[in-house]
Amino acid sequence: MPLALLALAIGAFGIGTTEFVIMGLLPEVADDFGVSIPTAGFLVTGYALGVMFGAPLMTALGTKISRKRMLMLLMGLFIAGNLLSALAPAFTVMLIGRVVASLAHGAFFGIGSVVAADLVAPDKKAGAIAMMFTGLTVANVVGVPLGTLIGQTAGWRLTFTIVAALGVVGLIGVARLVPEMPRPEGVRLRHELAAFKNAQVLLAMAMTVLGFGGVFAAITYVAPMMTHVTGFADSSVSWLLVLFGLGMVGGNLVGGKYADRALMPMLYVSLGALAVVLALFTLTAHNKVLAGVTIALIGALGFAAVPPLQKRVLDQAHNAPTLASAVNIGAFNLGNALSAWLGGLVISAGFGYTAPNWVGAALAAGALLLAFLSAALERRDSTPSAVVAGPTPAGQKTAVHH
Repeated sequence: MPLALLALAIGAFGIGTTEFVIMGLLPEVADDFGVSIPTAGFLVTGYALGVMFGAPLMTALGTKISRKRMLMLLMGLFIAGNLLSALAPAFTVMLIGRVVASLAHGAFFGIGSVVAADLVAPDKKAGAIAMMFTGLTVANVVGVPLGTLIGQTAGWRLTFTIVAALGVVGLIGVARLVPEMPRPEGVRLRHELAAFKNAQVLLAMAMTVLGFGGVFAAITYVAPMMTHVTGFADSSVSWLLVLFGLGMVGGNLVGGKYADRALMPMLYVSLGALAVVLALFTLTAHNKVLAGVTIALIGALGFAAVPPLQKRVLDQAHNAPTLASAVNIGAFNLGNALSAWLGGLVISAGFGYTAPNWVGAALAAGALLLAFLSAALERRDSTPSAVVAGPTPAGQKTAVHH
């Protein structure tokens, strides 16, 4: 794998850390600014919305320059947003900093996926995409726990300063290691937008929303589930999330490897198994050992689907993949928001803290059905419309009309 993928992975590590570390630091931030925890939660919501809307916006703005230069500009935006958060004198300023940093998220992963795929041979594209996403998964194992620990002991401002420094390392890596790739000739914004007329592109994005939504339906509420249902202490939740992160790392690498060999079968297996495991989580949540194993499996199966889903979008929008790739990153965040909302609804309705697992299983099953539909449509479209005639009987003459 080219060294340029390391630079992309470092950038992904920083982005993954800043996205998730805030969840463990909300009490400290709320106390510092004198706001409530729900108000501080807007730092999470604002970031997610920034990713959703920033992905197509920043990618569209970047159609006039090379992909390498755009990646560098995005890392600069990421650095500025995190420094603004670290130095914010008021809560509103920090919220602005979070939104500024989030604008880089979707476009970086979207454009980075295209660059990673272009750096390697056709039969290694999904593996290259997975290598970049490894930075995001490792962030959940290393970056988020360490950032939370630093923020709780030395102050949350130091955490965001360190994240900004990671962005500087990523920027230098992109500048030094990513080759200058000329912008494809003749590709304009209207060509990028035309990809959304392709039903297969839309189906792949819908699979992303439902499949990844299935993961976060359960994980969003894993803390109350583990403490109230399983019986873990509050201090154990961070270690359970490390298990989830380790599963993400392994699943991402396996998904990238096998998606290059058989993309759709990889989706069938990962989404189908995810639906089953999420359904079983309603039972395994009552046992500490089984709950830990299940959390790791959810991370593994959920992220085993990420490289094939991202490559599916690139394949189907191959003539102009950049915008579609970035919007698919927004689809991951849309799935997170949708599943968190649905999971909250079933808990509020009195079905208990394990009820979001059923929501997740239903979402993952829906993604699996869309995968079967996508494959069926692809087979139909590839079937020749003309009926091939059988062999002409021996001795029969063919009349020729003029």
